[in-house]
Amino acid sequence: MNRYPRDMTGYGETPPAANWLGNAKIAVQIVLNYEEGGENNILHGDPASEAFLSEITGAQPWPDQRHWNMESIYEYGARAGFWRVHRLLGDLPITVYGVATALARAPEQVAAMKRSEWEIASHGLKWIEHKDMPEDEERAQIAEAIRLHTEVVGEAPRGWYTGRCSNNTVRLAAETGQFAYVADSYADDLPYWMEFDGKDQLITPYTMDCNDMRFAIQAGFTNGDQFETYLKDSFDVLYEEGVAGAPKMLSIGLHCRLIGRPGRAAALRRVIEHFKSHEGVWFATRLQIAEHWAAEHPPASKTRPSEMDRDAFVTAFGGIFEHSPWIAEGAYDNELGPTHDTAKGVHQALSRVFRTAGEARRLGVLNAHPDLAGKLAAAGRLTAESTAEQAGAGLDMLTDEERDTFTALNEAYTSRFGFPFIIAVKDNTKASILAAFERRLSNDRDTEFGEACRQVERIAELRLVEKFGS
Repeated sequence: MNRYPRDMTGYGETPPAANWLGNAKIAVQIVLNYEEGGENNILHGDPASEAFLSEITGAQPWPDQRHWNMESIYEYGARAGFWRVHRLLGDLPITVYGVATALARAPEQVAAMKRSEWEIASHGLKWIEHKDMPEDEERAQIAEAIRLHTEVVGEAPRGWYTGRCSNNTVRLAAETGQFAYVADSYADDLPYWMEFDGKDQLITPYTMDCNDMRFAIQAGFTNGDQFETYLKDSFDVLYEEGVAGAPKMLSIGLHCRLIGRPGRAAALRRVIEHFKSHEGVWFATRLQIAEHWAAEHPPASKTRPSEMDRDAFVTAFGGIFEHSPWIAEGAYDNELGPTHDTAKGVHQALSRVFRTAGEARRLGVLNAHPDLAGKLAAAGRLTAESTAEQAGAGLDMLTDEERDTFTALNEAYTSRFGFPFIIAVKDNTKASILAAFERRLSNDRDTEFGEACRQVERIAELRLVEKFGS
């Protein structure tokens, strides 16, 4: 069984209505990362100095050595940058991603966060790389981060973001049952649910584009104007989408040692003024957004074809292509994943098997379809799907003259092509079906074989849309 775990579909073309508080057109969620004092440092028991997200271009770790310049850059964030940002944003509901060991070394800053009623989420135990960390060690670090955070802040964190995470991070955070949300994702503009071992975990995606970290990388911002323009443009596009009826969430990521520098803080101030100049803007903590989403859009159980066993999958989808369960069997053996857990997803999986089958097998599928308004329909021997489809076009209520016309056309068509006339009746009326009959009788066999196959796929698509909708 070949299963692909990534969900490349998400909400698709029609995301759910966010229904933000106050009917807001956009939710603005600002994060301040507090990492200073939790970064790599031999004083913290790490093997080398920090080398990530600083003013030092191309910095490299110094094994077994303190890096005085790097340390003082991080110290700037705690000593000066934090307070500049706090003065600027102190009256807004923002979220702090607090590294537990950094918070433990920041009593004044934590007191200021709490005074402003900022949400203090967990940013892990230490601001270090986790990609190669053994699972048991990372699980233990998450537990210790929760313990230390609770000890330092006075309450346990309700949100989690590692940042420099591993492939296990989100699952391990969800495993604790502690968090209203996990933010280690950049996959959407709206929260979404993931399931781990039967537990539903809300994911509130974060950002790397609307993030002042781009001041510290080569492919990034070099001055405040670039940061300002990018955030304003991001806001304007999402605001327009909200006005049009599809509100989203704008995430913004800040770091004390980066945005806290005067030349960058000026740009942030102008950005906030731009946001506040608009009506219908909901400034919210990440926890407020998560709690709102959980209330408005709780996790819902749904059909997940990619998680079915073979028998269940074939039972569910073996009749989508008329009397041809081998198509569902072939689809089950191909790559399936969360992105196939929709009508379009299953349709693609089934259609690929049908399209790549030899002509004889496809001809068998065509011949499995009944004549329109034919003898099987009159005898009540159609499948439930075919019966409903033909009735929807009024083919179950023909006059004697109409029935004679269909009989003659069916016989002429089958005699010419060697398979019954097939059309997606849900897309048509009685009149348009008759017109298609007349038109397609003039095709050559190859052309008509291709058209019949396309109609079979369309019938399958419509059946799946109805199946998933119910």
